[in-house]
Amino acid sequence: MRRSLPVLLVLLASFGLAACSSMPKPAPTTVAHVDLDRYLGRWYVISHVPYFLEKGKVATYDTYARRPDGKLVNNFTFREKSFDAPEKTWEGVAWVTDTTTNATWKVRFLWPFAVTYKIFALDPDYHWAVVGTGDAGLLWVLARETTLPETTYTAILAGLRAKGIDPTPLVFVPQPR
Repeated sequence: MRRSLPVLLVLLASFGLAACSSMPKPAPTTVAHVDLDRYLGRWYVISHVPYFLEKGKVATYDTYARRPDGKLVNNFTFREKSFDAPEKTWEGVAWVTDTTTNATWKVRFLWPFAVTYKIFALDPDYHWAVVGTGDAGLLWVLARETTLPETTYTAILAGLRAKGIDPTPLVFVPQPR
């Protein structure tokens, strides 16, 4: 019995660690505060985690504006496969769900479906932002210009890693220069 006790303890510890590793990770934290008036406007999609609705889209950008009812316009504009293709826009609506930080929203492009939108990182001068779904399964790196300096982009990725967000699925979105 005395010899089997250490083996039993090692096995129990191993099962405990295995159970912990299969537990869902806590959702990444958002930025502490977003000044909505500074956040409004056009944001170009520099990179994103690709998914079926954005497949083949180029020259993409989001536009945010206030609506008279207090909600936000959230329009997604793009071209299909080519910079020469006609521009199309999906019109959406967003509303802030965390009014303490203004960093968590709901976004809806098709009623009644709404997704959580979180601002995970934001440049102090509002030149770039990283937004995503609640669990950061989908991410978008946004900027006020169609490109970001490589050093800035590298620093953004390092910041995401520090927050526990894996940036490796991000791919660049073609933007006109």
